[in-house]
Amino acid sequence: MTDVRFDFGTGRSDPATFPTAALQAAAVKVIERDRELLTNYPGSLGYEPLRKAMAKREGDREGVSVNPDHISLTNGSMQAVTLVAEALTEPGDVVITEEFTYPGTLSAYRSLKLDIHGIGMDEHGMRMDLLRERLVTLQTDEQLPKFLYVLTNYQNPGGTVMPTFRRRELIAIAKEFGVPICEDNCYGDVHYEGEVPPALFALSEKETPEDGVEHIYLGSLSKILAPGMRLGYLLAKPPMLDTLLARRHDAGPNTLSAAIAAEFYQDGIGEHCATSNPPLHAKLQRLTAGLSEELGDLCHWSNPPGGLFLWLRYPEDVDQKKLWKLAEDAGLKFLPGISFHYKLGKAPFLRLAFGHLTQETIIAGVPVLADCIRRARTSNEAPEFPNNWLEFET
Repeated sequence: MTDVRFDFGTGRSDPATFPTAALQAAAVKVIERDRELLTNYPGSLGYEPLRKAMAKREGDREGVSVNPDHISLTNGSMQAVTLVAEALTEPGDVVITEEFTYPGTLSAYRSLKLDIHGIGMDEHGMRMDLLRERLVTLQTDEQLPKFLYVLTNYQNPGGTVMPTFRRRELIAIAKEFGVPICEDNCYGDVHYEGEVPPALFALSEKETPEDGVEHIYLGSLSKILAPGMRLGYLLAKPPMLDTLLARRHDAGPNTLSAAIAAEFYQDGIGEHCATSNPPLHAKLQRLTAGLSEELGDLCHWSNPPGGLFLWLRYPEDVDQKKLWKLAEDAGLKFLPGISFHYKLGKAPFLRLAFGHLTQETIIAGVPVLADCIRRARTSNEAPEFPNNWLEFET
């Protein structure tokens, strides 16, 4: 196998902005200060100072009061994703996601033998008309989903941000059918430009506090700090929180990582975001500029206002197996659309991660990708895309 020269497949942040010195200082301090806590089990909620820091982070960002005792720290947000499904479902139960979503989530749901229903998307994320149609059908069949899983900000892989008007629609539909919402905002801090709509739980809290919708909110420090620290969290109010924690059997998350992060973020997360996000945005701009030069006549792609990924659609006449082989031989890695599709449909998409790459690698890698796509085509016809370029029929 050819060595990977252009790794557009791995989704992680910029190693150059990792705050080595600050985290070293934090580690020295907390190991001395918290040595007794480090010799004990943290419990199902986890290290209190980090829970307080994350409650403040969400409260400041969303403009609502967040109780730190409603937060449970997890070993990355993926543990929270799995915990929610384990706690709320049995094999054969229905869950709803976007048509394309995070492969880790899909893998967890498949391993639990859940019946996954994917809802089509447009530039605003999950389409509410299609969601309503599906829920009506499922209600008729007495198979309403156990919950809705949505990535509202910088959706992985589509890059969409669900606007406030659609978030209100989603909350109203969830209330009408009595279905809980699990909102995954793991990329929420990787923000580049524009206004950020309120989280679903915060929108309900502000506008319809008695809306009757059960909200589960997932956050992460992997995308803004480092995945190797394995820190995420879930936010839910009792009794939902109690239901989720009843499925937790690991004696709690990593206290040392949590203590280091809490010390590092004692003055808030904003300063680190101001350092780490601009280089990521510059890489995204470099990537989109390169794609415009090399594939502007052939492909469509997202230009997300945050997150770590770009979603690219290529012509239907591209031989997907040939594209994969050409890319592999060229030392270029990406994730194919099939990885993100809820039914493993062979979708004419691919996802490009850019956060950990250097500008030089992006500049050199885009022409290689373009060459692979052009060589994998089976015709010379001008490509035709639907008006909604995110639309895909299996």
